[in-house]
Amino acid sequence: MKKTIRIANAGGYWGDDLDALRRQLTGGPLDYVTMDFLAEITMSILRKQQLKNPELGYARDFVTQLETCLPIIAETGVKVITNAGGINPAGLGRRIRAMVRERGLSLKVGVVQGDDIAGRLDELGAAGEAFTNMETGAPFAPVRDRVIAANVYLGAEPVVAALAEGCDIVVTGRVTDTGITLAPMIHEFGWAMDDWDRLAAGIVAGHIIECGAQASGGNLTDWHEVRSFRDIGYPIIEMAADGTFVVTKHKRTGGLVSVKTVKEQLVYEMGDPGQYISPDGVAYFDTIEVRELGRDRVAVSGVRGGPAPERFKVSMAYEDGWKAEGEVLLSGPDVRAKAKVVTDVFWRKAGHRFAKTHTALVGAGGIWPPQIAHGEPDGIYLRFGAADPDPAKLEDFAKALPALILAGPSGMAVSTRGRPRAQQVVAYWPALLRRDRVAAEVAVLVPDGDETWRRIEFPVRGDGGEPARSGIRPRSLPRAQPKGALRTVTLRRLAYARSGDKGDTSNIGLLARSPRIYEWLAGYLTAARVKRFFGPMVRGPVTRHRLDNLEGFNFLLEGALGGGGTTSLLVDPQGKTLSQALLQMEVQVPASLLRGLD
Repeated sequence: MKKTIRIANAGGYWGDDLDALRRQLTGGPLDYVTMDFLAEITMSILRKQQLKNPELGYARDFVTQLETCLPIIAETGVKVITNAGGINPAGLGRRIRAMVRERGLSLKVGVVQGDDIAGRLDELGAAGEAFTNMETGAPFAPVRDRVIAANVYLGAEPVVAALAEGCDIVVTGRVTDTGITLAPMIHEFGWAMDDWDRLAAGIVAGHIIECGAQASGGNLTDWHEVRSFRDIGYPIIEMAADGTFVVTKHKRTGGLVSVKTVKEQLVYEMGDPGQYISPDGVAYFDTIEVRELGRDRVAVSGVRGGPAPERFKVSMAYEDGWKAEGEVLLSGPDVRAKAKVVTDVFWRKAGHRFAKTHTALVGAGGIWPPQIAHGEPDGIYLRFGAADPDPAKLEDFAKALPALILAGPSGMAVSTRGRPRAQQVVAYWPALLRRDRVAAEVAVLVPDGDETWRRIEFPVRGDGGEPARSGIRPRSLPRAQPKGALRTVTLRRLAYARSGDKGDTSNIGLLARSPRIYEWLAGYLTAARVKRFFGPMVRGPVTRHRLDNLEGFNFLLEGALGGGGTTSLLVDPQGKTLSQALLQMEVQVPASLLRGLD
């Protein structure tokens, strides 16, 4: 058994750097490379592609990367694991086998499927599965006939089975991004499937690297600390058998690995830090310890976890009407006054009452709370959006926008995006399914052999109750606050942050720049204060979770994303910029807390 294995990431979403896989394979020694291609909405896109061509349904970018990388994989012996299979992992596996055969290589290709339950919804419903929306509590029946994709989030176990068969490349359907990283650890170290602390460590490691360069300098609040964004080095995990690991990257690459980059990625798309649920187990993010070892090396330890949930998460996509979006360029002077006139004329000309509309002044407070929009901009994009069940209304919307260009205030120009087009909205429906009602299928494809499939069951092991929580209570903090002169600064002087999305909820993970600042923020930066700061931008409640171990907080902003995903008309429907908005909050802070920050 190896003492340490090196697992790299080479892609965080479908559309990531096509050269990242080659750079990881040639940049230094590795044992595995993992690549995540699947966001919630990706499955519906792949389903539509497959309806046009039954041989499709997978991320073709991965095939493009293998054109260059297959010989390197064969030469180095590095194994590659990816969920690029989408809704047709067998089709992708056979395509790769053909490429292997054409090049005279002897690589084994593993395929994992069984997550696609779109054709089983009625059967499962008859067996008692309600598929109630796990975020809103809404019943499934009204959307049932509009579902176009339904996939269960599988974990590491079927990937481990493929690795045990000696597969060099493993392609899967909807296996979680943490699962594809955890699998080689289980395979190499022989971890038991109920060794919850070690499994939790692997889940945390997978979470850190699943989004590619976001763990190695990408999207860092303190971006000026990143030495170079050219040929940015993607993250690598050096995992030990005891579950402790180091986050790093290849030498002589761009980017940065530091405590800040790792902490920011840890809080990205986080919910309750005491209950990070995956199919393989529950990781307690409030137990993680992070420390700097040296340049581009960060140690992670102390991770604990609990039993795997008795129900798998299901991600469904369903048709939910139509929408159209368009914009015009407006230049100064008096940009805001011009925008008000154009907005009034446009919506009158559009001529309908739409189910949902949105207007944004991009460049003049269009994505952030109005109190942090300063000065009169030289130019903006005036952006309009509308959604409705009737596509004919959206056609009238599309015609109204270009009609303004020659008939409005001075300094207006057509957008390079051209005339708006109505597009079908595909919405996200999360639900739960008993794990024993789905089974994975694993195949090994060799260049000149038959396909051998095996079935992996997921028996229910508990009482089906709520997944375990860490139970860690926030520690008592000093009540006495620092005294002395006050200074007005933005929150960014005190903290750094990252935000993400889950449905219509945005999370903002905020991390203090010192222990004393953390103690002060614990008393000052309440959920209520964050709610007031964002005002009507956040329609639902705001919840705060403390992370004493990381000296940070996780804020959950419900109803902040206009419905979220493709249903939203917001400029930032995934809430990626909300963390930077919060960091613009002005606060009066004891000057003594600022010592050592400059």
